[in-house]
Amino acid sequence: MKIYFILSLMLLTGHLAAQDLPYAKKVVDTLTSKTLWGRGYTNNGMIKAADFIVNEFKAYGLNPMNGKAYKQPFSFSVNTFPGKMEVAVNGKSLIPGKDFIVLPESLGQSSTGKLEQKDSITFIDSAQRVVVVLKDKLTWSVAQLQENYTGIELLKMAISGKPEQISINIQNSFVQNFETANICGIVKGTRNPDSVILITAHYDHLGGMGSDTYFPGANDNASGIAFLLGLAKYYAANPQPYSIAFICFAAEEAGLVGSKYFTENPLLPLKAIRFLVNVDMVGTGEKGITVVNATEHPKEFALLNKVNDEKKYLSKINSRGKAANSDHYFFAEKGVPAFFIYTQGGIDAYHDVNDIAKTLPLTEFEDLFRLLRDWLVKAMF
Repeated sequence: MKIYFILSLMLLTGHLAAQDLPYAKKVVDTLTSKTLWGRGYTNNGMIKAADFIVNEFKAYGLNPMNGKAYKQPFSFSVNTFPGKMEVAVNGKSLIPGKDFIVLPESLGQSSTGKLEQKDSITFIDSAQRVVVVLKDKLTWSVAQLQENYTGIELLKMAISGKPEQISINIQNSFVQNFETANICGIVKGTRNPDSVILITAHYDHLGGMGSDTYFPGANDNASGIAFLLGLAKYYAANPQPYSIAFICFAAEEAGLVGSKYFTENPLLPLKAIRFLVNVDMVGTGEKGITVVNATEHPKEFALLNKVNDEKKYLSKINSRGKAANSDHYFFAEKGVPAFFIYTQGGIDAYHDVNDIAKTLPLTEFEDLFRLLRDWLVKAMF
């Protein structure tokens, strides 16, 4: 019977040998578009992204995980920047996202003042509670709280000399109950539907900073969603003996909020999950992949390497231990066996305005698909 299962799966994999790369690029283009505004907290960006994923799940024929709806709603607090984002230093007007970013926990204000140097990179206008920090590279994030100061990270190359005078006009809006949702679908197994392989990725990114600047998030994590959707499309057309489930998490960038919520309110028993594979930032691959939790599951990691050695899919598979750096974490903490996979090499854009679809190579997209497909066949039987 075991041999029969393996032969059946090998025949099924022949129907669709690899990721549909043109489709993946189309997904990345859509998710990074101005219309979705960084899949964040202003201009309904995250809501629009969620609706797009729901429509893709429906088109493939995935079932809602809870049998009723694809969305698992939840809410949380977040600090947002929907409007004015004006900063001038030493009389020079600066460009949001390119020359400066506002610290995500900042209070909005309109003020003009003088800056006092505190150390080699920190300058303060204590009267207006403004802090300026010089940086070699600008990377933004998301905050679930609002502080009583305004912080600016300023690219060193954006001005000549030390920052001495500053004028700001920044609008923030602290949202106590921002409503969003995880997107959850499943392809029921033909023989063992209560045994589940779970594929996950987060669909949110940083959203917009002001009314003119947004963060596209091509590699982080439009690439992961495109990869997940390709797998969903494949497994919907090729059901396996065990169930294959898919979750696109919201609010990963705000602190793994969506995945934490799911593990506390699971739509399927966590003990039914035989293995979880989380993908985040998989748009490159020239230097192979890294597998977080590889040291926690040595047999599965060894088998992954064996498959790769036989098929020569990727140049290298790097091992990494436990890390709370993506949506696998809270599942692993509750005893769900899990890998978190990300690619290495290529572009270095991260949490900035340069993480765009045009420069995302998707170098090892197809080979990573083949590797996971072949590994799952061997690992599950």
